[in-house]
Amino acid sequence: MTAPAAEARVTVSSAVDFGRVAVFYGGFSSEREVSLDSGAAVLQALRARGIDASGWDPADAGMQEFAAAGFDRVWNALHGPGGEDGALQGALHWLNTPFTGSDVLASALAMDKVRSKNLFRHAGIATPDYYVITQPREALVAAEAFSYPLVLKPAGQGSSVGMTKVFEESELRAAAELALGFGEPALVERCIVGSEVTVAVLQGQPLPSIRIETPRVFYDYRAKYESDSTRYICPGTDEPELEQRYHDLALAAFEVLGCSGWGRVDFMTGEDHKPMVLEVNTVPGMTSHSLVPMAASKAGIDFEELCWRILETSVLAENAIQPEGVAANGA
Repeated sequence: MTAPAAEARVTVSSAVDFGRVAVFYGGFSSEREVSLDSGAAVLQALRARGIDASGWDPADAGMQEFAAAGFDRVWNALHGPGGEDGALQGALHWLNTPFTGSDVLASALAMDKVRSKNLFRHAGIATPDYYVITQPREALVAAEAFSYPLVLKPAGQGSSVGMTKVFEESELRAAAELALGFGEPALVERCIVGSEVTVAVLQGQPLPSIRIETPRVFYDYRAKYESDSTRYICPGTDEPELEQRYHDLALAAFEVLGCSGWGRVDFMTGEDHKPMVLEVNTVPGMTSHSLVPMAASKAGIDFEELCWRILETSVLAENAIQPEGVAANGA
């Protein structure tokens, strides 16, 4: 596995250069409430830095209204399906509107846990063993192969929505039905017992790792957004070589999926001390409990500066958008 090339930062020095900015938040996914919190925090930070920013909730006004509203770019804080899976990115490409974060394909791949794990394996990036299931009874095959505990989760949701840690066969069917209840395949994953670590990536540079400790069964939705008993240790390791290993793997996972701008890579590390990539999040949370602002703060980047620098990633996107006047059929 070769070292990925560093993404260059495009620096914007004046708020005026961003033009009118729409902060997309809310939406229709199961992560709507978290997205509203993220977007509100981002909106406040951008305005504090003098940026002409307004909130835009697709649940209140659609893309047709957005196209006529005259915005110059989008700060995307839409979590989950619709905002993180390439759908919004594709619509904004069509409208020639630059946006923060990864492009259409990278967003879709990162959101699809099956395809992203396939790509990790192909690239030699360690990830927990898994089975793909489409029916609850298929989870028994994985249980026989991996033994308990197991982790079951939908293939295309975020924030641990629909995820269950299963300790015995009597719990398996309900967990499989929950994971399959989102109209998509699900993953049954070998459970790695050990440290949960995450590494944020900002403009091609990894931020300090964070180790997560929770009294709950695993770092679920409540532990992420509601619990005050979850502990965060940053940096997540006091071993420079291991910290560098996390950084290298985070950048490699980003590159394999084609991600850019900013995001977060989640790991589990077992007793062998070898990090395994769980997934890449292309639109991580930006709430008071969120991990990217925490890591940025450790690196000396306050929340307002972080939001500014993420908005800078939309400038790179301008180069990838086709100029107006190109016909859909290539004529």
